[in-house]
Amino acid sequence: MTTAAVLTAAGSGTRLGHRLPKGLVELAGVPLVVRAARGLERAGCLSAVVVTVPPHEVAGFRALFVGGRVPGTRLPAVVVPGGATRQASVAAGVAALDDDVDVVLVHDAARCLTPSELVRRVEAAVREGHRAVVPALPVSDTVKQVGAPDASGAEPVRATLDRAVLRAVQTPQGFDRELLEAAHAAGASRAGDETLAATDDAGLVEALGETVWVVPGHERAMKITTPRDLALARLLLDEPA
Repeated sequence: MTTAAVLTAAGSGTRLGHRLPKGLVELAGVPLVVRAARGLERAGCLSAVVVTVPPHEVAGFRALFVGGRVPGTRLPAVVVPGGATRQASVAAGVAALDDDVDVVLVHDAARCLTPSELVRRVEAAVREGHRAVVPALPVSDTVKQVGAPDASGAEPVRATLDRAVLRAVQTPQGFDRELLEAAHAAGASRAGDETLAATDDAGLVEALGETVWVVPGHERAMKITTPRDLALARLLLDEPA
C-alpha cells in the first residue's frame, strides 16, 4: 500500500491581484503549484500526486507537468478538473487516486514553502494509527467571539476564547483513505455550495464523530493569499529552510 497526495490548485488569484489561477502565479519565477508539488516530492514518502485545477485551465496546468511527472522529478503527477468548492475539488482528486493508495495527504498549492519534514511528520502520524492528522501552530493573538453587527457595523464581543487550546491549522492534512472517502460521501450534499462546503477535510471527518489529531506545524507552511503574503514568501526564499 502507498501514500499519495491531492494537491488543490483550483482557486482563483483574485485576492493576489492576478487574473491567473492562484496555482499559476509565480514566486521567484516558479508557479506556486510547481513549488508545492516539488516540496511534496522531496518528502520522499509519496507514490503520486493528483493536482486539482480550474476546469477551464486544465491544459495550462498539464503543460507544467510534462510527461505526467512533477517537474524535475520522477514522481507521477495527474492533473484533473476541480469542482465548484475546495471540498468538491478534493473529492475529485481522491476519486482519481490509484487503488493501492491507502493514505492520502491533502495539501494546498498556496502553501508552497511547506518543509518536507512537515509532510513526513503528518504521513508518519497516519501510518502510526492516527486516521486523521492535521499540522497546526499555537494561536498567538487574543481571539474574540462576536455577535451580529449593529446598524453601524460594530460587532459586540460575546466571549474571549482561551488561546492556549486554540490552533491555526495548516496543510498537508493526512488521512486513512477509507475514512476520508467516508467523510466526503457523508458531506457530499454540502460540496456544491461555497457557503456550506467544508473549508478543510478534517472538518468533514469531525462531522462523522471521528477524532482528528494535531501534530506541530511550521511557520513556512503559511498560505499565500494576498500580495503581502507573496512578498513575505519571497523573503522566506532567501532564508534557510
